[in-house]
Amino acid sequence: MDLPLYAVFTLLGPNWVGTGSWAVRAIPMLFLLPLLVRRRFPRTVAVLILAGTLVAYTNEIWAFDRGRAELSMAVVLFNLVQRGDRRFGALTAAAIVAVDVLWGFSWGPGTQNPTLTIVAILPIHLAAWALGEFFHAREQLTAEEEKRADAQARAAIAEERTRIARELHDVLAHSMSVIVLNAEGAKLARHRDPEAVDRTLDTIGRTGRDALAELRRLLEVLHAGQAARSPQPSIDELRELVDQCGRAVALEVTGDPGGLSASAALQAYRIVQEALTNMIKHAPADATGRVEVAFEPAEVRIEVTNTGGQSPPAPVPALPSSGRGLAGMRQRVEMYHGELTTGPLPDGGYRVRASLVVGS
Repeated sequence: MDLPLYAVFTLLGPNWVGTGSWAVRAIPMLFLLPLLVRRRFPRTVAVLILAGTLVAYTNEIWAFDRGRAELSMAVVLFNLVQRGDRRFGALTAAAIVAVDVLWGFSWGPGTQNPTLTIVAILPIHLAAWALGEFFHAREQLTAEEEKRADAQARAAIAEERTRIARELHDVLAHSMSVIVLNAEGAKLARHRDPEAVDRTLDTIGRTGRDALAELRRLLEVLHAGQAARSPQPSIDELRELVDQCGRAVALEVTGDPGGLSASAALQAYRIVQEALTNMIKHAPADATGRVEVAFEPAEVRIEVTNTGGQSPPAPVPALPSSGRGLAGMRQRVEMYHGELTTGPLPDGGYRVRASLVVGS
């Protein structure tokens, strides 16, 4: 857009005609050279343009080269306001009015209406100020929209990281708990019941393979690969999840899960998985458990309980706790506006009760 502006500066008269040499009459064009760097040095250029205009307006040869001078002052005024430098812009505007008044008193008497020569030029500078305000406001709006978009992108990234961290916790905490406890149990039983050791090793291998499959699925989601669209663990796999525990856990499922969305099914699965993980970590070896899942048209109700058990703690190092299990379950329940209650039972056991609102 600068090229048409420079063309106007070049074609404007009246210094192409008149008395005196062409070189002398063309000198005011040199005063416009600072405009080339007005964006980099807006204040300096404004001062130089005003000084050049003042020199031109006090010289009889250049005084009537007014169109070029007034347009150059309007350009620097627009540039200041567009950049948000209103204070220096106001000083520049006052200097422009002063220079125009000087021109009116110096050369206006030679015109038919000296006052009109001063007043008629002011709308150009008012328009320059208004146009500068418009572009400044538009740039601010664009910057705010970019900041908002950046904030939304950061929030989406943070939410996705939290979701992935929660999924990783659920997969690894359950699977590693099963693997560690079964490995310790196999160590204790290797002399008494070799067949039990074989069964335990089978459970460890199966659990490890399932954990690896889950990790691959999560990594593929991160890379948005083809497998990112593969189905997530669902209620149909609850039986296999319960069998992995290596504990006596009863499973009771009522209702029809057919109309349940994949997302709600995944949340229900993860809640049961985390509750069973807590049982494996903290309940005695002879503690029994029960998983009840009820599918209703508007709600999924989940209850996982375990008894206190009677056996003393096994000579196995305690499994570390991340402290995120209950927090993760609470987040999953909140996603579906449900409720979560947890706490000990009178017999020394523990209960996790959750609900997911899946109906309108």
